[in-house]
Amino acid sequence: MAGMNRFYDELLDRFMIMAVNVINLEKRLCKTYAGRHIYNQLFRAVTSVGANYEEARAGESRADFVHKMQIVLKELRETQFWLKLIKTAKLTLPDNENLTDLLRETNELTGITAKSVVTAKSNNPTDITKKIR
Repeated sequence: MAGMNRFYDELLDRFMIMAVNVINLEKRLCKTYAGRHIYNQLFRAVTSVGANYEEARAGESRADFVHKMQIVLKELRETQFWLKLIKTAKLTLPDNENLTDLLRETNELTGITAKSVVTAKSNNPTDITKKIR
């Protein structure tokens, strides 16, 4: 179990770093109306990822964990959308390495989170009893 706790802590750290990296985009994005609007949407989505993940870790049941992890997944997908929009609209420098790294990290975290949701759902004891019957 200690290994899993370390994995969960490292995942939380990655969510935190991702949010900090988005915070650092503010200066480059908030110079126009469109940039401010998109940044605000991105900021809300990315900062809720880690908070909802922490709530999921303290879930009262497997169903509660799954529900909160699905919220994390939704917020990650929204984060992906805003980052792709920033890149497509060229709201930062086209070769902005930070944006490319953020997109890559968001894609990885989305995959990890989606797999966690699938695994948690497949480990649901009520699903197992349905399969036995």
